[in-house]
Amino acid sequence: MRSTFDRRSLLVGGMAAAAGIAGASALDWESIAGATTNGPGRNGISKGKPKRGGSLVFGTDAEETGFNPTTASFDNVGVMYARTVFDPLTIINAAGTWEPYLAQSVTPNATYTSWTVTLRPNVLFHDGTPCDGAAMLANFKAQKSSLLVGIIIGSILDTITQTGPLSVTLTFNTPWAPFPLYLAGGIGGQNAYLMAQSMLANPNGTTNPVGTGPFVFKEWIPNSHFTATANPHYWRPGLPYLDEITYKPIPDEAARAEALQSGTIDIMVTDVAQTIIEFRGNKDYSYIDDSTHLVGEPDMDSVMLNCNAAPFDNPKVRLAAAMALNPKQYAQVIDKDVCPVSTGLFTPGSPYYSKTSYPKYNPTEARKLLKEVAASTGKPVAFTLSNTVAPTDIRQSEYEQEAFQEVGFQVTNKFMDQNELLSDAETGRYQAACWRQFSAVDPDLNYIFWSTTTAGADFAVNMARNTDPKVQSALELGRSSTDPTIRTKAYQVLNQRLAIDLPYLWLDRAVWAVVSTPKIQNWNNPTTPKGAAAFGMIGGSIWPTQIWIS
Repeated sequence: MRSTFDRRSLLVGGMAAAAGIAGASALDWESIAGATTNGPGRNGISKGKPKRGGSLVFGTDAEETGFNPTTASFDNVGVMYARTVFDPLTIINAAGTWEPYLAQSVTPNATYTSWTVTLRPNVLFHDGTPCDGAAMLANFKAQKSSLLVGIIIGSILDTITQTGPLSVTLTFNTPWAPFPLYLAGGIGGQNAYLMAQSMLANPNGTTNPVGTGPFVFKEWIPNSHFTATANPHYWRPGLPYLDEITYKPIPDEAARAEALQSGTIDIMVTDVAQTIIEFRGNKDYSYIDDSTHLVGEPDMDSVMLNCNAAPFDNPKVRLAAAMALNPKQYAQVIDKDVCPVSTGLFTPGSPYYSKTSYPKYNPTEARKLLKEVAASTGKPVAFTLSNTVAPTDIRQSEYEQEAFQEVGFQVTNKFMDQNELLSDAETGRYQAACWRQFSAVDPDLNYIFWSTTTAGADFAVNMARNTDPKVQSALELGRSSTDPTIRTKAYQVLNQRLAIDLPYLWLDRAVWAVVSTPKIQNWNNPTTPKGAAAFGMIGGSIWPTQIWIS
């Protein structure tokens, strides 16, 4: 497990661009070159008749901070928690485009400065109250005033108005073509989920969620388990199939794998190369990984630098740090060549991919730069490298510490749980952090993580605190334009500027996998409300709605 806080696109075609849709080919896990499964019947896709009943235990790689979409961080685990008790307003289908989900429609005006969201009729929250326009209005208002989620919409949102019994219209001060993708509820997509007004009014609502989802909250004991039971009044007829689902956080990667092998858990998520190697090709288990990430950009492993604090407020120090790391060796030693080397946000094959001036491994030049800095300041360059407590992360930090020290840095490792690491990053209480982020269906979903408008000193979602105006210009162009050629150029410029600014030291591309015992069926085969195939696992998150046990 690595520190992961990300978003989920390839925009192609006029209609796709105009709707902010992420274009991709139809999904077929059996024929994707590079995507890996354990074959038919062992790939999380089941063609048999579903059986009702039973319960399962899902081993997760971390714990969430709560269920309130306006305050919780919603990493890959939080997304699955949310999909259990809530429903997103839209969903990503198998072709990589968005479709309505809890919403019946999401419709723009001619300039994409206004979007009207209309809910499906006759949907009830778990407390029996209607999921209607008034409830949606209350949720959007709560999001706007939220310290966390308000950053996404607050600066460009002009008005929120209930325009019908089931409808709300949001008006923005700039065109926002990709807006519906924010309503699909991926990592960081808290805007997608609607809470009952009773949960909104409850001071302890984040520990007692009330949504419209396929399962009803039963209990949550943080760092032990979260359990939910089937919603008998779910608005999607016939779903869910399970009687009960429990999520059990097991941060230790080896312990999680052992729990699956012993039967303590039934299914698990992993992003650790050694575990992937252990289960990939093992026909005793069902397995899928995202070796080919067909929709958008994958998570990227990096070292994130605090550009607003010493020593990394000095561009020369950032350049030395980049030259100190050998991504090819890192991918071999740490990730067993499971994860391809990365030198930027996008992978070859993405329209946003372009060659950049990202520094090559050059320890000699790194030593020279650090000597120059030390001579000017009168002291060696020292910093603390933060990471989580998982054994694989400790190994990662120790590798990087050695590489940095080899060129003259003085490095102290600091380990903590994932929530503390995120808090430190948001509040600027760090110098460098081992980081994994940026999985996104469309680059705009990462806008807040790169924007100069979110790089505050005391609290920042642009946690690297990079304030390059050329980055901001590229982001604004990519968000406001519906022309795929213009958007492609904008994000290529963004990638090139990050290679110059160096807020992130790129290492390799993350690979996520989900593994289960063979009796757990259909976990990688979600559907849209129309019954069409939806996109399965993205960034370590799956849907619980359609899972059944043979």
